[in-house]
Amino acid sequence: MSKITATRLPPPPVLDAQRTSKKPFARRIAKGGFIAALPFLAPALAAYVVFVIGPMVSAVRLSLYEWSGFNSDPQVFVGFDNYVRLFTQDPVFWTAMQNTIVWVLLSLVIPTTLGLVMALALNRPIFGRNLFRSVFYIPGVLAPIAIANMWRWMYNPNYGVFSEISEFLGIGDGSGATFLSDPKLAIYAIFAAFVWQIAGLNMVLFLAGLQSVSKELVESARLDGANNWNVFRHITLPALRPTIIVVLVLTIVHSIKVFDLVVGMTGGGPAQSSQVLALWSYSQSFLQHDFGMGNAIAAVLLGITLVLVIPYLIWSSKGNED
Repeated sequence: MSKITATRLPPPPVLDAQRTSKKPFARRIAKGGFIAALPFLAPALAAYVVFVIGPMVSAVRLSLYEWSGFNSDPQVFVGFDNYVRLFTQDPVFWTAMQNTIVWVLLSLVIPTTLGLVMALALNRPIFGRNLFRSVFYIPGVLAPIAIANMWRWMYNPNYGVFSEISEFLGIGDGSGATFLSDPKLAIYAIFAAFVWQIAGLNMVLFLAGLQSVSKELVESARLDGANNWNVFRHITLPALRPTIIVVLVLTIVHSIKVFDLVVGMTGGGPAQSSQVLALWSYSQSFLQHDFGMGNAIAAVLLGITLVLVIPYLIWSSKGNED
C-alpha cells in the first residue's frame, strides 16, 4: 500500500478588517488617511488651539494667581488659595452651583422630552407640518439676550401677558409680578424661557433621527398587530439612541454655559437667588476685578463639563471603530 502523506493546508486568509483591527492605533490612523488629511485640517486645528485650547489653559493658569485684571497690577502666584476661598468662604458659589445642577437636571427632562414629542407629532403627514416646524424652531435661532428681553416683558407686572392672563382668570392681582422678584421662583421663571428657546432645536435633531427609522420594520410590526406604543418602544426608540445621546450632550453643554438669559432677566437676583456659575465667574472677574477667583470658577465649570462630555466622546469613538 502506498503511503499517504498528510499535507498541511495553508492557513485561512485573514480578512482586511481583522488585520486592521490588530494594528496599533497609530498605524490605523495612518492607513485611514489622517496623515494625508492633516495639511487640510491644519488651519482649523490651529484656529481651535488658538481660540479654544489657549484660553482654557490660560484660565486654568490664572486660577492659580491673584490678579485684578489691570496690566499695572502684578500677577501674584497663590497656588490653590482661590479654590480654598471658593469652596469655604463664598456662599454665592454654592447657590450658583445648586442652580446650575438643578438647571442641568431639568434640562435633561423637560426640553428633551418636549422636543421628542414635537418631533413625533410633526413627523406625521399633517396639514401645515412645515409651518409648525419653522415656528417651533425660530426661538432656537434668536439671540438669547433678545429672548431674555421678550420674556422679561412677558413677566412685567403692569403690562406683561402673564399678569393679564392671571387677572383675566382672577388669580391674585397679577401674579406675573412675583415670578422674577420671588427668590424661590426666579430661577424657574428663567428656565421657562430656556425651554422655549431650546425645545425647537431638540425637535429638529429628533426629526433628523426619525428619518433613520426603518419604515419596513414599522410596517411589519403593525401587520403583526403592534400598537403605536409598541412601535415606539421597540423600533423607534432604539433607532433614536444615537440621536438621544447627541441631544443630551448638547443640552448639557447649553445648560452649563447659560449666561445671557440670566443676565437679561434678573442679573442673578433677587439676592443672588438665580445666580449660575457662568454669571458668577463673569461677576468675579469683570465686576469685582478678582480674576483669580473668576477663573477658578471657570476652571470648576470646565471640569464639570469634561466629566459630563468625555464619556460621550469615548462612546462615540468606540462606535466609529466598530
